[in-house]
Amino acid sequence: MTESVSTPVDAAPVSDDRIARRNVLVLAAAQALAGAGAPICISLGGIVGYYLLGLDKSFATLPVTGFVVGTALATLPAGMLARRLGRRKGLMVGSLLGVCGGWLAAYAIFLSSFWFFCFGVLLAGASSAFVQQYRFAAADSASESFRPKAISWVMAGGVLAAVIGPQTASLTKDMLAPTLYAGAFVGLSALAALSWVVLGFLKAPPIVNVQNTAAGRPLPEIMRQGRFIVAVLCAVSSYALMSFVMTAAPMAMVSQGHSTSNALLGIQWHVMAMFAPSFFTGSLIQRFGKERIVVVGLLLLAGCSALALAGLDLTHFWGALILLGIGWNFGFIGATAMLTETYRPEEKNRVQAVNDFIVFGFVAAASLSSGGILNAFGWNMVNVVVFPVVIITLAMLFFTRKRSAIRA
Repeated sequence: MTESVSTPVDAAPVSDDRIARRNVLVLAAAQALAGAGAPICISLGGIVGYYLLGLDKSFATLPVTGFVVGTALATLPAGMLARRLGRRKGLMVGSLLGVCGGWLAAYAIFLSSFWFFCFGVLLAGASSAFVQQYRFAAADSASESFRPKAISWVMAGGVLAAVIGPQTASLTKDMLAPTLYAGAFVGLSALAALSWVVLGFLKAPPIVNVQNTAAGRPLPEIMRQGRFIVAVLCAVSSYALMSFVMTAAPMAMVSQGHSTSNALLGIQWHVMAMFAPSFFTGSLIQRFGKERIVVVGLLLLAGCSALALAGLDLTHFWGALILLGIGWNFGFIGATAMLTETYRPEEKNRVQAVNDFIVFGFVAAASLSSGGILNAFGWNMVNVVVFPVVIITLAMLFFTRKRSAIRA
């Protein structure tokens, strides 16, 4: 006879969207605060790494990669904590990781310790894994019709994060002079602490007891679904390709004679393009369907590379980066909405965590390989790589949809 135990699982979403709309506001505000940590680490990680290293600067960008790796490593624990503690408490643990990561990174700069700094940034990256859960938390209490909007509106908080992060870094980097840049990571800690306060207002679905240790289907069974496979593939393609091209773009711009300021401005416009469409992506999904929006996103990613291959002027770089951001938004939000159809309420934490683990594992690999391919083969090859990935993903998406239509 199978032994039964009580396992905390968030209850299924309710049909009344009043709580869901309130939660969206809370999560969007938390996204603007906690999500600002990523721009701080990405914009300053390489600079601080260069500052802390000796004569050999080969590993200067390792802190940025450490941030992505930290996100990948923490995705499964983030899902586990959400399952055991509930969504609100689990997300608040993530904010505390951000507080600790920021303080450790700042202290490492005082100590002039490169590897200690990498560890602090890795912890900040782990906190970012919990930020990635915000979009799923928005879906928890939303009805099926409101779910795409809930996901996209929370992602829209990234528009503010794209402004708050760089501005915080700029205003606080000299705060602890003569130790440069340490103040920016203290600022990161402060933003994470504020997100902890904001998340305290989240009204997650109540935890219920499931009297079965094997609640829900086995994970391999869920992962064998064609819908799951194509949803994860679309998310991986959208996010990894975005990271792959974005990481190489600033270096490519500088190598072509464009100023560092113009390169940074291009990245700022790119980040804005990543999140600004979120104000209407959910409505577009409701009107045209998830798959069509994902297709548009993938085609925009291909359009980004086509424009980048057309020339090396500043307008080519900036235009490509803007298309890259919009394509990521449509592809990733559409894929997230697709994923929500593949699991039952009692299965969601495991499935969401596995999805993010796979996605950010590929994102980490993309960020690591981008610079190497740029240095070995040039900017054109970075963009050529995009096309086969987009073609394979589109083919899988169409094949899965066609097979579903035949079965229906």
